[in-house]
Amino acid sequence: MEQAKITPEELRQLQLIDLEMVAEVDRICRKNGIEYSLDAGSLLGAIREKGIIPWDDDCDLVFARAEYEKFFEACKKDLDTTRFFLQDYRTDDGYRWRYAKLRRNGTEFIRPNQEHMHYNKGCFIDIFVADNVPDNKIQMYLDHAFWFCTRKILYSEAGKVSAGNAFLRGWYRLLSRIPEKRVFAIQNKVISHNNRKHTKKMIYNGYPMPRDTKYGFPSRFLENYIDVNFEGLKLRAMKDYDEYLQMAYGDYMTPPPIDQRGFATTFSKLTLIPVTHEEILKRYAKAD
Repeated sequence: MEQAKITPEELRQLQLIDLEMVAEVDRICRKNGIEYSLDAGSLLGAIREKGIIPWDDDCDLVFARAEYEKFFEACKKDLDTTRFFLQDYRTDDGYRWRYAKLRRNGTEFIRPNQEHMHYNKGCFIDIFVADNVPDNKIQMYLDHAFWFCTRKILYSEAGKVSAGNAFLRGWYRLLSRIPEKRVFAIQNKVISHNNRKHTKKMIYNGYPMPRDTKYGFPSRFLENYIDVNFEGLKLRAMKDYDEYLQMAYGDYMTPPPIDQRGFATTFSKLTLIPVTHEEILKRYAKAD
């Protein structure tokens, strides 16, 4: 399929759809006493821009594992399913990522080389989940290797099309024959084992970040939270955001040079719906 680059007008409309989804997550979490944090570029945007970074094309949230499982259950009764869909390997057959997404019904955002993937492809926000990392160094290294390998297996369905050379595409084709349900089952056993006790570090096993945290980041980052302003909404953020953002971005309060701003967001299909900032604020205030 042909690829297109997102226009400034489309980018802003996509950001507003993302904002609507973040507001829905916050509504559910506050109703049920669940903690989460803005994450990655969204956390940076909250602190530096008081909202979405003008050139950012998505929003990111993070939950500690126990909080995410409470959120997953709460969505069964509280999520507005007329507008949203919580995408998790348990809710969408064919979805092969370890982290979750919230999708907006009535939209489409299909990445290049992912047209063949069989799952909901609506506009989305990323929902990362952090798990404990073993304190023992040998176990930590083995755990890291396990997650690297199983991530590659789950990615293989996309990699067999998008990998940069024929050898890798062939290798991913072989890996894609491994049933993803079996991979998820094995991962769940490791997650359950690692989360039996508190450890010094945590990591996003589905997508390791921030930078310089190959083997995890301090667990205390996801133990205390504060409210922050985000596009006029009151959202949650980790209390130790300064240390986290320094780890992730260095001098995060200094915006990058103009020629380094923006993402070359491309898509093979993009279907947006009209959502206004005023409409989101009004609905959120009503829910609050």
